[in-house]
Amino acid sequence: MSRVAAGARVLALVAATVVLAASPACVQSDARRPGSATMSPQTRAMQRDDAQNPAMLWVADGEALWSRAAGPAGRACADCHGDARASMRGVAARHPAYDEASRRPVDLGQRIAACRQRHQQAGPLAPESHERLALEAYVALQSRGMAVAPPADPRLDAHRERGRALFHQRIGQLDLACAQCHDANAGKRLGGSTIPEAHPTGYPIYRLEWQSAGSLQRRLRGCMGGVRAEVPPYDAPDLVDLALHLASRAAGMIVDAPGVRP
Repeated sequence: MSRVAAGARVLALVAATVVLAASPACVQSDARRPGSATMSPQTRAMQRDDAQNPAMLWVADGEALWSRAAGPAGRACADCHGDARASMRGVAARHPAYDEASRRPVDLGQRIAACRQRHQQAGPLAPESHERLALEAYVALQSRGMAVAPPADPRLDAHRERGRALFHQRIGQLDLACAQCHDANAGKRLGGSTIPEAHPTGYPIYRLEWQSAGSLQRRLRGCMGGVRAEVPPYDAPDLVDLALHLASRAAGMIVDAPGVRP
């Protein structure tokens, strides 16, 4: 048996140890728990202490980029938006949001990349690039302690519903849906780890497994690959619609970005 086939068999056997009955409803709002609640005390302490949180290295770089001129326009983010501590307060809590130019929802990383191109006339920031993650982490930090507040924008309704459908759709060779793990079996163990409820309150996160910061899109793509499904490219509409649904599930929960995860 090849190593790939053996790995797939092991993953399937581990998944089979969890009862994977689909849940018809999302986690109730009075019982929701953030991803940090499933972590060890040591990892929680690392997230709470900015001096120990590795993601703060990206925040520091994002703060420097905020005031650095870029592109032919020779403008910095601060030239338009001023002090991020005031102007960016609550922005991360309201994304994904509708983008007039593209006529569809965009997440925070996409909004930053588009703003940089449109107003600074600078080159594109690639998904998961250090600069894009740094600016996203810096902006997300300004919403720490605020409630997740998805926009009540009717233009998002169809995308939000599509994200909900994707969350409940079985995919991949393992024939699993997001809801089967993160709704029906949240809190149980899978492969030695506690299954979280999939509330995106801490992104971008520093994941110890990655030894790097990463976006929600990276985490979603990792889950898709884990169930042996076709993985969409970064910034694909499926990923943003899923993120929009996840934000709706997390509405009212507290932003704790940038997070740390195992």
